[in-house]
Amino acid sequence: QVQLVESGGGLVQAGGSLRLSCAASGSFFSINAMGWYRQAPGKQRELVAIWGSGGSTNYADSVKGRFSISRDNAKNTAYLQMNSLKPEDTAVYYCYCNTKNLGSLRLRDSWGQGTQVTVSS
Repeated sequence: QVQLVESGGGLVQAGGSLRLSCAASGSFFSINAMGWYRQAPGKQRELVAIWGSGGSTNYADSVKGRFSISRDNAKNTAYLQMNSLKPEDTAVYYCYCNTKNLGSLRLRDSWGQGTQVTVSS
């Protein structure tokens, strides 16, 4: 089982920066991917950024060039550095993790509790 604890949200004005953290704990064989999705009121949940097992990263077009995802493998923690924040970035950000289970080696999706990011104009 995997537990995700995320933090780093808050209120900033447009142009500011925040760094989100997501720490994975529990029992798993390996982490295949970690990243963040976000959901704003009245909108569908969308992928923001994701790190893959091969070291590849993917970003939503709306955040590319402003956001950067990184990992500390020793701590099983991912970080999302968000720069040049815009009001349209306002949303609840949910950490996501895909892991391979111990024993069965089956893949499992896990979600963090969510953290609010609010960008004022």
